[in-house]
Amino acid sequence: MLPFFATCPKGLESLLSDELQALGASQVQETVAGVAFKGELDVAYRACLWSRLASRIMLQLAEFPMRDDMDLYLGASNIDWETHIKEGQTFAVDFSGSNRAITNTQYGALKIKDAIVDRLSKRRGERPSVDKRFPDIRILAHLKRERVSITLDLSGPALHQRGYRQQAGEAPLKENLAAAILLRSGWDAKSPLVDPMCGSGTLLIEAALMAADQAPGLLRPRFGFMAWSGHDRELWQSLHAEATVRATRGLNKTDAVIYGFDQDQRVLGFARENAEAAGVERLIHFTQGAMSELKNPSEQPGWLISNPPYGERLSEFPSLLGLHQRLGDILRDQFKGWQVSLISSSPELLSCLRLRPEKTYKLFNGALACELRNYAVAIDARPARPLAEDFANRLAKNIKALDKWAKGEGIDCYRLYDADLPEYNAAIDRYQDHLVIQEYAAPKSVPEHKAQARFFDLVQATMTVTGVPGSKVVLKVRARQKGKEQYEKLDKRDQWMQVQEHNAQLLVNLHDYLDTGLFLDHRPIRKRLGELANGKDVLNVFAYTGTATVHAALGGARSTTTVDMSRTYLGWAERNMQLNGMNGRRHQYVQADCLSWLANTDGVYDLIFCDPPTFSNSKRMEDSFDVQRDHLELLHLLSKHLRKGGLLIFSNNKRNFKMDTDGLAAMGLTAKDITRATLPKDFARNPNIHNCWEIRWSDQ
Repeated sequence: MLPFFATCPKGLESLLSDELQALGASQVQETVAGVAFKGELDVAYRACLWSRLASRIMLQLAEFPMRDDMDLYLGASNIDWETHIKEGQTFAVDFSGSNRAITNTQYGALKIKDAIVDRLSKRRGERPSVDKRFPDIRILAHLKRERVSITLDLSGPALHQRGYRQQAGEAPLKENLAAAILLRSGWDAKSPLVDPMCGSGTLLIEAALMAADQAPGLLRPRFGFMAWSGHDRELWQSLHAEATVRATRGLNKTDAVIYGFDQDQRVLGFARENAEAAGVERLIHFTQGAMSELKNPSEQPGWLISNPPYGERLSEFPSLLGLHQRLGDILRDQFKGWQVSLISSSPELLSCLRLRPEKTYKLFNGALACELRNYAVAIDARPARPLAEDFANRLAKNIKALDKWAKGEGIDCYRLYDADLPEYNAAIDRYQDHLVIQEYAAPKSVPEHKAQARFFDLVQATMTVTGVPGSKVVLKVRARQKGKEQYEKLDKRDQWMQVQEHNAQLLVNLHDYLDTGLFLDHRPIRKRLGELANGKDVLNVFAYTGTATVHAALGGARSTTTVDMSRTYLGWAERNMQLNGMNGRRHQYVQADCLSWLANTDGVYDLIFCDPPTFSNSKRMEDSFDVQRDHLELLHLLSKHLRKGGLLIFSNNKRNFKMDTDGLAAMGLTAKDITRATLPKDFARNPNIHNCWEIRWSDQ
């Protein structure tokens, strides 16, 4: 009886334990990501050949305490290496783990390598060679606390590499994880099996190997034990011959029918090549087709098993939400009486199916924690009730009221919904045929999982009501931005959209930044600036993307000066101006800290627009800025640039902002609150979205 150890992905230990016992292993003990067992050599060979779940099978050579590097060297030296490594063979050592004595895995591997070389050199009179890439013998060592185990790798390349995969699509499942999904699903290896998003076919090929009773290692040309001194060639050949007979008999005997669908013809070609290489192509029917158009190909009930995409970025979620919602509808309509198993790293996406799982398993796809959920689709399954009905009704009502109004105004960017219902706390903006949905932070009294579920319901209901596909829905999380955070990119798509606002053409970017480049609630202010600008010298400070400058220029401004601290936004402003044919020296762009620029430059203007941030602590500013605390100082600086008879329009987004009218009066200025007149129809529900003031010299 020899001691062995089998490694596996986390979450598969109990399945692997059962599998090894079925292969003849005894004294089986589960541990994290592995199973220890004992058996004769044939048990290890069977595990290498037949295990669908193991990553590696290793022969345990030694385990001993290790307090320092000398303990490691001496312990490795005591192993009888000459019975494992033949003369002239190469070897390599892989080391994992650490403690106080060994903090570097390369150093740990070096000490074991030195012990092997020294022992074999002394016993044989020649120094063995190391080959880190393609060794004849690979030694694995693992250090945990103050104990180290040293094993000999019997597998060679990891066992999930069956030998049939010719090509793969993006992020394919490992073969042993695919086998685990099939086992956890309860598929009986006889009933029809469907994968509606099969990719390069790993799940289906693993299923076909099970149905045909084909050993997963049968196609592999090499195992690690083949160069080992203890290898029993006759024993291995007999086990391999037995597996070959079983595979031939099983392939001819099985009645399993397996269906694979994918919309990508190129990836489906990979799947066909892989199935042919595995020898199971006749069991699998591959068809090109989008999941959204899936029809049940079987008259008999069976299993639908798949690894749907789950994405890593927020920007991918709208399409994925729509995909999962559609899949749930298809299951209820087309697959009544079927068993369904789906794996995902996003339980929220699986919840969009609106099916109740009968069983949930925790699995790992590499380092990614996933859930495998098993469902039974009822024979009398009915269509799911509409999502978020109250929200959907409100959104439909808003669209009816606003779409016609926006068309008449000559605008194609406007707000459709702004937290009208407290439980659906988000804003929805239309940009031509796209939607931007901004999630607001939920109150602390609402559990995070409930807030997230409501938000996903809102997104799905929005796509249903508007008919806008997920590929044209952009999700963002609205949070307070500090300093340069407002300038940092969220994405790198560099996709620009040209939109209309009254007589102006403007560029927006829906993906790359928190804001799109256009503050929709300031639309009436920009229009007012255009009406006032004819023949005037105009200054726009804290200018952002210069949209107010564009309206002033189109309104006939004699000159414009646009000032912002961000090179990114100032370049954007210049592009906006060029888009509207506004070029030449009379239009100036200044990158500077606006407060410092106002304090240290001359120049007076007839019309000034200032929309400062509520708060900023950017490193490029000398001090932090708070609009409530510092607005009087800012207005004092601005007044030095305001001509007699001129007008300053001052706006900000601080709720409950209080203008210091007494302080203004002391400077010879007077302020008029024009907030109500600058609130557009699409922001009528939110009168605190901004405040706006006309400021003039008192003697005007």
